[in-house]
Amino acid sequence: MTVKRIVANLPAARISEVQDFYTRLFDLDVVMDHGWIVTLASGAAASVQISIASHGGSGTPVPDLSVEVDDVDAVFARAESLSLDIVYGPADEPWGVRRFYVRDPAGKLLNILAHPG
Repeated sequence: MTVKRIVANLPAARISEVQDFYTRLFDLDVVMDHGWIVTLASGAAASVQISIASHGGSGTPVPDLSVEVDDVDAVFARAESLSLDIVYGPADEPWGVRRFYVRDPAGKLLNILAHPG
């Protein structure tokens, strides 16, 4: 048996507002829209992963989602320009990532990170 993908399902009363957040911050595309559910995606392939944590590291809470990007500082600058709710960082963590936390319009805490190098 092979897991082909894992999809995060985020409950939202105002789908368009949350959709706008993710498309504007991450340049994601709408790949499915049934009105009551919208799926966003990028063209990049990713491995299937689930992280299980007791805390978020560096005294932070466990985030709802972690999003790895190629340039965390560019995404941070975009988040600032969009006046998003940045709640941590950016920070260079002792385990080798640079990251920041931002909250989406539905209240979900996102860990935006990049591995240097």
